[in-house]
Amino acid sequence: MSNSSSEAASHPDREMKYGERQIAEGELITFPNPRVGRRYNIDITLPEFTCKCPFSGYPDFATIYITYIPDEKVVELKALKLYINNYRDQYISHEESANQILDDFVAACDPLEATVKADFSPRGNVHTVVEVKHQKGGC
Repeated sequence: MSNSSSEAASHPDREMKYGERQIAEGELITFPNPRVGRRYNIDITLPEFTCKCPFSGYPDFATIYITYIPDEKVVELKALKLYINNYRDQYISHEESANQILDDFVAACDPLEATVKADFSPRGNVHTVVEVKHQKGGC
């Protein structure tokens, strides 16, 4: 259960805020690539990623870097922001979050190539960076 849902349940008079509603309803949307056939990189940095450790419940913070070469579709940035914000109350490992973001990204826009790099802030003297890649027609 998300934090906003549990807060709403414990405070029945509390309405979900518009931002919480947008995040909860968010999905990755795309638009047509204006230059199909031209190979070019799109680099996106999302410096405010948060999720929760599935073992301790402590918050984890990361910067997510997405680099991709579009094919026929490009991801809309506000939708991507809302999608990323939906992780804030999820109990998910560093490894699974990077892989899930890549899987969802590829499912949405089917890029020629994509890399998701999750650079987590150090916690307990441990710094983790997870990088996952996709190549159309390959591994």
